[in-house]
Amino acid sequence: MASLRDLGLSEYEARAYRALLRTGPTTAKDLSRASEVPMGRVYDVLNSLEQHNLVRSQAASRPKKYAAVEPDAALDRLLEEKKRELETQAEQYEGVVDDLSTELDAGEPVDGQFWTAAVGAEDATDLLLERIAAAERRMVVVAGAPATGFDLGTIGERVTDELEAALDRGVEIRVLLSPATVDALPRSVGRRYTADLSDMEGFEVRTIAGVDGTFSVFDGIEVCIEVPHPLSADEPFAMIDVKDAEFATSVKDQFEPQWGEAEPLTFG
Repeated sequence: MASLRDLGLSEYEARAYRALLRTGPTTAKDLSRASEVPMGRVYDVLNSLEQHNLVRSQAASRPKKYAAVEPDAALDRLLEEKKRELETQAEQYEGVVDDLSTELDAGEPVDGQFWTAAVGAEDATDLLLERIAAAERRMVVVAGAPATGFDLGTIGERVTDELEAALDRGVEIRVLLSPATVDALPRSVGRRYTADLSDMEGFEVRTIAGVDGTFSVFDGIEVCIEVPHPLSADEPFAMIDVKDAEFATSVKDQFEPQWGEAEPLTFG
């Protein structure tokens, strides 16, 4: 259940405020009894509630009385206070990330081979998005069949948005599609690839027959290979990510002649 403690009040503060709503203006002594807040703590609790602007005091009365601020106003004030607190924390975490990014990038990358795999359309897409986001210099995309990122739905939009972000940071992207992929590509997506993205520096898309597999090469050291689903042509079965500079180079060497013979893609 929702609690005033979720908005930053202590247990005693929440008890005291709720009791004031029931009793109306009352003294600290009577409030202690009504709220079961110990008398030795009740003044500290009331001072804290006043600092939160949740309680008003009647200083002219003897003994001094306290009254609760209306719930709507009190909750708005607690919410705004919580938002300011979270914004401050977010700024602090952003600073930590900036510091760690500099620190963690300071070392040389570890050489060697590494591979991982993601099974299922959602995880495969997440892996591809992650690798696009990590690209620093150049990226090659080869799609020999309807593939992740080349559709009209949310996945296609997410992949295309990530490609735009990569272009913005200076990554060179070359996309090679088979005629089958082009034919299956919705025209609205095709226009985005040939118009929106092509207007950005460093992006080019071409088409050529004879392309069967679907894969991407990142920075000449990493290859993502899409595994087609055996029972559904509309989604991938898995994505295999291989970090091996020698393997990536051999894949790219096979790509270059095909790219040289391919025709620029246009949607009339």
